[in-house]
Amino acid sequence: MENEKYIKDLSDIKQMMNRSSRFISLSGLAGVFAGFYAIIGAVIAKDLLSEQDSDVDMLIADSMNRELIMQLLFVAIAVLVLAIGTAVFLTTRKAKNSEEKIWDSTSKRLLINFFAPLTAGGIFCLVLLQYGLVGLIAPCMLIFYGLALIHASKYTFSDLRSLGYSNLILGLIATQFLSYGLYFWAVGFGLFHIVYGIWMYNKYDRKNA
Repeated sequence: MENEKYIKDLSDIKQMMNRSSRFISLSGLAGVFAGFYAIIGAVIAKDLLSEQDSDVDMLIADSMNRELIMQLLFVAIAVLVLAIGTAVFLTTRKAKNSEEKIWDSTSKRLLINFFAPLTAGGIFCLVLLQYGLVGLIAPCMLIFYGLALIHASKYTFSDLRSLGYSNLILGLIATQFLSYGLYFWAVGFGLFHIVYGIWMYNKYDRKNA
């Protein structure tokens, strides 16, 4: 009887330490919404390219006008803003429901470790755009995003690491198929997020719903 109580106390202590060192309020539904936003954005981008009779390859900067490039950037930014906004809303709601702090030292470390590689990747993508290597932008976005997820997974659910490696590997593969960068982008940011979000919701969120 005392052994069972001792084991239970150890389990409770371990759980408390884990909760204090990891941000566990991430919402699985946020991943699902982010995936849908990405797929919608990819469809819009494909339509814009079709109207200009362009394709995403190494020479796209020569065949696309400045207006089209700005439109594609606007679509990408819109997808990012919607995904982040939805993630903040759903994560905040989940934290309140479970009476967890949304902003503490753990969440700060999570954001720093996530946005450091992501910011570096964003700047590198702008450099690629500067030199007209537009075909490499989609693969690089996937690679740096994957690295950001892997880096941030130390401070939240370890499942996030799998999504990171999946995007990293997909991005490396995409470097060999530059004309299909938009499709790889849709799979990585769209399909992978939806699958991951459903998995996370069923594993962590549903039992607390």
